Amino acid sequence: MKTYLEIDEFCKLVHLGRDVVDDMIERKALNIKTENDKIYIEANEGTMSVVPSDKHEITISNASLPGESFVEKTIGTILNLHEKVLDAKDETLDVLRNENKFLKEALYSMQDLYDEDRKTVEALTNQLKIAQDEVEFLKRKYKLMWNKAVENFKS
Repeated sequence: MKTYLEIDEFCKLVHLGRDVVDDMIERKALNIKTENDKIYIEANEGTMSVVPSDKHEITISNASLPGESFVEKTIGTILNLHEKVLDAKDETLDVLRNENKFLKEALYSMQDLYDEDRKTVEALTNQLKIAQDEVEFLKRKYKLMWNKAVENFKS
């Protein structure tokens, strides 16, 4: 099954100007058909005609291409950056683990201090209650003593 594209669509597809495609049509390098005053180019044959043929064939030897070392360097750089990112991630995880451990220990220490403070507050509350009871006892004793002294003095 042959697929035909309108000439303008074909030009956009192969990134060639209209004049170049017209020249290729004149040289019979492209299969075309005309319908309703529009020129259609066969897509499969047309795109293969744009690719260099036997006459213009590109040969690749064992010698490195100028872009090959660039690609190798780029890939190497990307791999190095990836390794650095992984190392940084591991360092970050270690730092976070140590920070969490420190925070956990600090929390336990705060809990211990809170418990000690609560015990101290309870002890001080008990001492205050004892002191208040003792003051009340001394007030009653003082009152009784002075009442007796006043009675003795009157009699």
